[in-house]
Amino acid sequence: MPRPYTLFTGQWADLPFEEVAKLASGWGYDGLEIAVSGDHLDAWRWDEPGYVESKLAILEKYNLKVWAISNHLKGQAVCDDPIDFRHEAIVGSKVWGDGEPEGVRQRAAEEMKHTARLARALGVDTVVGFTGSSIWQYVAMFPPVPAAVIEAGYQDFADRWNPILDVFDECGVRFAHEVHPSEIAYDYWTTVRTLEAIGHREAFGLNWDPSHFMWQGIDPVSFIWDFKDRIYHVDCKDTKVRQTGRNTVMGSHLPWGDPRRGWDFVSAGRGDVPWESSFRALAAIGYNGPISIEWEDAGMDRLHGAPEALAALKKFDFPASQTSFDAAFSSKD
Repeated sequence: MPRPYTLFTGQWADLPFEEVAKLASGWGYDGLEIAVSGDHLDAWRWDEPGYVESKLAILEKYNLKVWAISNHLKGQAVCDDPIDFRHEAIVGSKVWGDGEPEGVRQRAAEEMKHTARLARALGVDTVVGFTGSSIWQYVAMFPPVPAAVIEAGYQDFADRWNPILDVFDECGVRFAHEVHPSEIAYDYWTTVRTLEAIGHREAFGLNWDPSHFMWQGIDPVSFIWDFKDRIYHVDCKDTKVRQTGRNTVMGSHLPWGDPRRGWDFVSAGRGDVPWESSFRALAAIGYNGPISIEWEDAGMDRLHGAPEALAALKKFDFPASQTSFDAAFSSKD
């Protein structure tokens, strides 16, 4: 059976939830990866009578399902240092409060616990998101950074996320961290170290999004195989790399869509991600979860791009062979 295709609603949170559901259904999506953002989901209302039922009723109205929800924005604030104007713009007034940094981190952690409870109430077992990081600011390693500071950053992550993951365990829900620059795990070796920091506990896995691998030079197919027991969810976004000697991997502080950038997010199927090899690898590890399209392309209208991306990726989702292709060679008369 083909895997279900969902639309991640994070880039659509400016629209009412029902409008997004109607659009996705009309384009042929099977469901939504619903973001805790806008009016789409509010984790603090997880136990409010009728709240979850109202969301499920909208999905049913448009013949959609939900296999995962996401809370990237509040997860970002759990470990980040500094906490500043960037967070005020994304975490909402309840988490921001008076803006005192440690208070923001604690309220963000509380919302992540509520997100696990909300997922259970919705009947889903996966929450996708970010972790934040107290040591991303040292990525250039200059001025020199002692090894003890980096080690303390991983310990800070473990100290802050283990209590959150305890609630995930209580709820029977898994967290799928999106390996992404600015997070505690942003490439191959930081992912290894992050899993070590929390003792490889099963509540913490990965959201495979190849768009962040391409510009860093990470092989997204090898990543699938090496972390095959931790791929809990798949987000599909594409990246076009154009490093010319002027256009570089660091982006040059240029806005999305600027042709001087060394790379940019583009609609799935229009970039450099090796989608066929990736889908074959996902099949090889037995991943049967949703294929969620996270649509981002600064140069394309999203109403055009979302259905186009769906069509572009579905052609790679062919059924696996049930027999060995060379079995016929040894057949007897």
